[in-house]
Amino acid sequence: MATAYYSHPACRGHDMGAGHPESPQRLDAIADHLIATGLDLALERREAPQATEAALVRVHDPAHVARLREVMQRVDATGQHRALDPDTIAGPGTWAAVVHAAGAAVAATDAVLDGEVENAFCAVRPPGHHATRGQAMGFCFFNSVAIAARHALEVRGLERVAIIDFDVHHGNGTEDIVADDERMLMLSFFQYPFYPGSGTVPLGDNMVNVPVPAYTKGPEIRELIETEWQPRLEAFKPQMLFVSAGFDAHREDDLGQLGLVEADYAWMTQWLMKMAARHAQGRVVSCLEGGYNLSALGRSVAAHLRVLTGA
Repeated sequence: MATAYYSHPACRGHDMGAGHPESPQRLDAIADHLIATGLDLALERREAPQATEAALVRVHDPAHVARLREVMQRVDATGQHRALDPDTIAGPGTWAAVVHAAGAAVAATDAVLDGEVENAFCAVRPPGHHATRGQAMGFCFFNSVAIAARHALEVRGLERVAIIDFDVHHGNGTEDIVADDERMLMLSFFQYPFYPGSGTVPLGDNMVNVPVPAYTKGPEIRELIETEWQPRLEAFKPQMLFVSAGFDAHREDDLGQLGLVEADYAWMTQWLMKMAARHAQGRVVSCLEGGYNLSALGRSVAAHLRVLTGA
């Protein structure tokens, strides 16, 4: 069984300006490293479609979707960037990028559930896990992982799904969306105190939030996964795993201050694959979130994909 690799050229077209860390070069760094290591040969490449309106509004307030569409289409028409918050800027091409990013996650979900592939990775941008039901923030416009998870439940008929978020930042948008939805379990660790300043008090009983201090390293994270995440995941028995795969907890990434290395991302992927094999028929969909040191990002994604593919 193959690992699908979803992406789209439109995801490079979103550009928030010179010097912004969430840059198109992130996808180039991943692609270049996969070629250099030969891992690209182990992947089944698929072009991401656009997400439908119905997929977006299963998660986001319809007024939010309409407002973002209007703003971004005006930006496309005028060529003038528009800041939605100090970190989140719509430019020409942003609308196409965000609908293809969300569409990748939905298409990957369908491909895995249909048995076409065993698992999938979505090499897309912008990231999504800070996008709440009604607000774009933190580089994020729509929450691709939440959109895919809700699609699995409400369109494909699954009863229980889990979202695993290992970005250095708390996925406040995902938590806002899935809190108290008993069909969903969210597991995350994140640096605290740090942007966005949330997560120490979970919004619902279906959250396992593990805030950790700056300079926490891989061995401590591995222990927390086994002691804090695993019992809840084993009891929940998800039918599919969704991963908000942020690689900015790497020790070389200047946007965070945690101490993970490639071996830690490989270990986490092995752990979630073991959980997926035990409870979810091996079904995993992983979507790129953070990761801003280009070299560390390429190496870390390769470590993640090497386990997903079994290469």
